[in-house]
Amino acid sequence: MSAVSNQARAGAEQGAARVKSKKEEQSEEAKKQQVILVAYLIATLDLIFLFMQLGVIPYLAKSLGLDSVGFGYLQTTFGVLQLVGGPIFGRFADRFGSRAALTLSCASGSAFFLLISISTSIPLLFLSRLPSVFMHGLPGAQKVITDLTTPSERAGALGKLGLCFGIGIIVGSALGGTLSTKFGIFVPIYVGLVGSLITTMIVMVWIPSQAKPESEDPVMDHRPSQSGSVFSLREILRLMKFPGVMEVFMVKVFAVFPIGLFLIMFSIISMDFFGLEAVQSGYLMSYFGVLQMVVQGLVIGKLTSLCTERTLLRLSVFVFAGVGLGMALMRNVLHYCIVAVPLVFAFSTLGTITDSILTKSVPASDTGTMLGICASVQPLTRTVGPAIGGVLYKQFGVSAFGYLQLIVNIGLFIYLLKSNVPLKEKKGQ
Repeated sequence: MSAVSNQARAGAEQGAARVKSKKEEQSEEAKKQQVILVAYLIATLDLIFLFMQLGVIPYLAKSLGLDSVGFGYLQTTFGVLQLVGGPIFGRFADRFGSRAALTLSCASGSAFFLLISISTSIPLLFLSRLPSVFMHGLPGAQKVITDLTTPSERAGALGKLGLCFGIGIIVGSALGGTLSTKFGIFVPIYVGLVGSLITTMIVMVWIPSQAKPESEDPVMDHRPSQSGSVFSLREILRLMKFPGVMEVFMVKVFAVFPIGLFLIMFSIISMDFFGLEAVQSGYLMSYFGVLQMVVQGLVIGKLTSLCTERTLLRLSVFVFAGVGLGMALMRNVLHYCIVAVPLVFAFSTLGTITDSILTKSVPASDTGTMLGICASVQPLTRTVGPAIGGVLYKQFGVSAFGYLQLIVNIGLFIYLLKSNVPLKEKKGQ
């Protein structure tokens, strides 16, 4: 009887241990989801504050006597700083963790808004751009999500950040315009300053110092990123040597470059070509924000569960080619609103899928740096784009952007059909 009771006691203890283990797993999963939700909140707030100041800065610059050429230099300064800072910020995140990186981003945002709020001259306005070198809230949130998701979950989780982007465009643009109109041009800046300080506190309380779990792959978890300076260009460029990384990154850059040129020139095109007033341009931006939210929130997550990343990469490039043809033929703002639907789909899909592929192609210790490199694509376009876009628009008109988009993406689509990019691709990976 004692042997039977001992066996029963041992079985009960094993059952209790399994129940306890299951509860602990559920608790860890709940904590992980909570951190991911906080990362979405931080990204949303960061984008709202960013778009608030984007609507105010042109008027502030004009009030200080800055002409259109000078304002172009101001925008280029911002683009260059973001371009340089993206990979450095990523390296910082890999070295010191997600919380330190997001704290740096939010604190830099606070300094950014503080300097704008005291900008009573053109030199001070240019000086206010300096903190933007470390203002990378979106890549910081991507880093947190990448650390806490499995490869099969990553594309869908990263795609939801586009929902944050849509909210940022709509709420930030509307709030900035309303506050500046009713209470003065500096009020949105003050709101951004206070909001950035609050976001910094949220990061310090809710984001763990190192969200990344231990990797199960010892080969992909070697940690060369922990050696060398945060500013080491050699360590940053080292990632491009991993199989398939350079190919996917080049597709990411070239597929969106022509449409990036168009978007840089859009403020001028909306006035000259479409004949829109400032208010109508604002409505058009809100329309884009809604499209972004729908595509990122409802479409991309389902597609990533149904299709391989290689299929979605080819699909996005193919749709981009069709967008180019539509842009070449469009004649009014209604045509553009129609073209905007596949444009937003292709833009969102390409960005999400390439970020997912690239972070899975490098060691887990280098995902932050890789995300920083990815984040430098748009600043690169903003830096070199104004001069190229201005020449294209002046010499050939709006249709030139469409034909360039069509030709480049047809070439990329043919390349992707013949290549094996991304490497080692499996459905549900």
